[in-house]
Amino acid sequence: MHIPSPPVNGFHLGPVYVHYYGLMYVIGITLAILITQRRWRRMGGDPGLVGDVALWAVPAGIIGGRIYFDITTPQYIPHHWYGVFAVWDGGLGIWGGIALGAAAGIWRVRRAGANAGAFADAVAPALLVAQAIGRIGNYFNKELFGGPTSLPWGLYIPQGARPAGYLGFTTFQPTFLYELIFDLLLAAGLVWLGHHRAIKVPGLFALYVTGYSAFRIFEESLRVDPSEHFFGLRLNMYVAIAGTVAGGAWLWYTQRYGQGLPSSTPGVAALPPAAAAGSTAAGGTVAGAGEQPAGTAGEPAGDTAADGAAAAPGTGTGHDGEPPAEMAAEVGADHSGESPPAS
Repeated sequence: MHIPSPPVNGFHLGPVYVHYYGLMYVIGITLAILITQRRWRRMGGDPGLVGDVALWAVPAGIIGGRIYFDITTPQYIPHHWYGVFAVWDGGLGIWGGIALGAAAGIWRVRRAGANAGAFADAVAPALLVAQAIGRIGNYFNKELFGGPTSLPWGLYIPQGARPAGYLGFTTFQPTFLYELIFDLLLAAGLVWLGHHRAIKVPGLFALYVTGYSAFRIFEESLRVDPSEHFFGLRLNMYVAIAGTVAGGAWLWYTQRYGQGLPSSTPGVAALPPAAAAGSTAAGGTVAGAGEQPAGTAGEPAGDTAADGAAAAPGTGTGHDGEPPAEMAAEVGADHSGESPPAS
């Protein structure tokens, strides 16, 4: 008993051969945009901003992913003058994609005058869903698997796709599947936390960085595909460790010392960035953080928060002070061609 490898990696659509790997990218990006639009709207933001951000962040993410791939796996660069640019031949590193894509997205959100921290929290579960869909493409490309295993869910890999030194083995750890399941579980966890706990922005995004990086430590310990090694460890292992530490420190700092409002605050996306980031009075009672908002010398403490929230454009519209509704179905959700192992 084992998981079989797919016999094909695409299909013909007229004269065009559509690779499942590229198709999964398109589906993943589309789902990420739709999920983020829904979350951003529920936070009081303009869903049109999501499409504008995607026009910049998606190409930037592809460029960043390719740069990371070229630096970390030079042995897979096609041997022609444009090989370093040949995304269509396969090869994107998720770390570089997230870094440059996030930078472009933050720039665009801030340029639009919106709250970048709240937007990051809106997009965090959507990114995980897109990554999970992308891992299905790894399955069709027979890549991103771990060492040999006799487990019932071992993935059968044809001899031509097995790495050097493992030609005598037939079934391998399906690490792509492990990551797919983990990504969806973490996405669901972020949505739940955003609705039931007062996590200050951008705490959900910091949790995404921490959680995904921590899982990659486990995944990199299983993978056997060729990679650059330093002091006996895969390069991605060092990146995953750094991401876990940095993400955890970022989460701790934002929750202990940050002045941002929780992403569950009604209309938080409609608040001006300065107000959403620094208005403790606006966040004290709405967030349920347990801190009494500071009022003026003759005012009741709660009035300042209520007035501040009411004055913000779009705040409270359709919310009436109630917590956002549950998002049960929200989480229901690497380029074309045969690709080398994804990062």
